[in-house]
Amino acid sequence: MSRTKRLTEMEKMQIVREAAEGVSTTDLATQFGVTARAVRYILKADAEREADAAIPVSAVSVKVTAAELAAFDEVLAKAGIESRAEGLRRLIQAAGGVFVPDAQMATEMARYRASLHEVGNGVAQIAKQMTQANRQGQGASDQFSELRLTQMRGLARFILDSADEIDLLLRRRRDAMQLQATAALREFAHAAE
Repeated sequence: MSRTKRLTEMEKMQIVREAAEGVSTTDLATQFGVTARAVRYILKADAEREADAAIPVSAVSVKVTAAELAAFDEVLAKAGIESRAEGLRRLIQAAGGVFVPDAQMATEMARYRASLHEVGNGVAQIAKQMTQANRQGQGASDQFSELRLTQMRGLARFILDSADEIDLLLRRRRDAMQLQATAALREFAHAAE
């Protein structure tokens, strides 16, 4: 059974590097003294960080008719988008499935979700230690009673479920924005006809 500990940023980076080299989640968990779940969260957080930190490096140029450009400008004005470049960027992002209307909110919610998971894992570890103390006869009867253990497990489950609900909320929000972007793409297509 893995012990739980707080990893340094260097250890987290090492986990990401070794995972990229093909080391299994289970082996990484054993090596760093954490749970396999913790390793998966570290890898997921790193993947999200990389996606959020993507720097635009490609330019797009397209020739259109005067009528198509006028229709495009009209749709941009209705949407409150101030530049053609921003309009095209949003369309490209929507087409790629990464349309996020408020990146700052998404980042803050992701941090909040990660914090909740960390607290939930800590509470779960406390409940495990309380159970182990009871099995070894070290727990005071009122301090580590079954009721208290049940309450601790319930708290851990609540915290972890809350974090999962935040993740689901973010996914639903992104999917809804994707649908709006798809509708905008259709509107552009119809305006061009």
